[in-house]
Amino acid sequence: MERIGFVGTGIMGGPMARNALKTGFAVTVTNRTPARAEPLAKDGATVVKTPREVAERSDIVVTMVPNTPDVEAAVFGPDGVAAGARDGLLLIDMSTISPAATRAFAERAAKNRPPFHTLDAPVSGGEIGAIEARLSIMIGGDAADVKRAMPLFEALGKTIVHIGDHGAGQACKLANQIAVAINNLGVSEALVFAASQGIDLEKTRQVIAGGAGSSWAMQNYAPKMLAGDFRPGFMVDLQQKDLRIVLDNASADHISVPGAALVHELYNALQRDGGGREGNHALIKVIEKLSGIEARARS
Repeated sequence: MERIGFVGTGIMGGPMARNALKTGFAVTVTNRTPARAEPLAKDGATVVKTPREVAERSDIVVTMVPNTPDVEAAVFGPDGVAAGARDGLLLIDMSTISPAATRAFAERAAKNRPPFHTLDAPVSGGEIGAIEARLSIMIGGDAADVKRAMPLFEALGKTIVHIGDHGAGQACKLANQIAVAINNLGVSEALVFAASQGIDLEKTRQVIAGGAGSSWAMQNYAPKMLAGDFRPGFMVDLQQKDLRIVLDNASADHISVPGAALVHELYNALQRDGGGREGNHALIKVIEKLSGIEARARS
């Protein structure tokens, strides 16, 4: 089996590295905050200090970091993956970043000495999907590299789709994020409206989840909303980062995304009130504040 490296072992990267270990891969990890990587040593991972060391010990390196500058630093910084690359190294960026930057990084990797191959393979499914190895993985890059990486992808997710060339995976993820954000708004409005009518919120959620109004958000986020549990599986700050990328790309291409723009503004209000590090389902707090009604299920 190929040796796997992970750069970034946070909410998503940590469980993903753990699932790679469970599948039998030899895994080397690093994290910007070293304490976030140390627990993986108990599961059999080798913990090192820099992305360069990860690359030196790995055949395939996964980056799972917050944003575009973080990917660039992890890959092309002084102690980055590129500095430790060897012939045959495959870099898989599973972060969510700009499609244009992804294409530029692929070109830089091809010109590196030695050169290395890249895939962009962002994921959907949140922390629970990462823990349970049920992620949806959308991939951009060469078919031969996708085939090579498939055993690793199969250890991490259930829905694995090669979308197209470099950057296509990131473009698909941004489309996914539009749907996620707007679904969160729909769930939030539905529950606050139900609360205003004085009806049982959990029964309402159950019937909506079983009908045409169902969504992943209704099934997975709504119970947390009703319980007042806003611990992050995917933080508001990261949702906003993704929506900014959506809006920048849409503006550049003169594409109308009014729903995404609205949700972005509502999340701005949540960030202003200190909710940036809460789960993205905390959007319901904004609708509650606008309506003067709290939507919580009775215990």
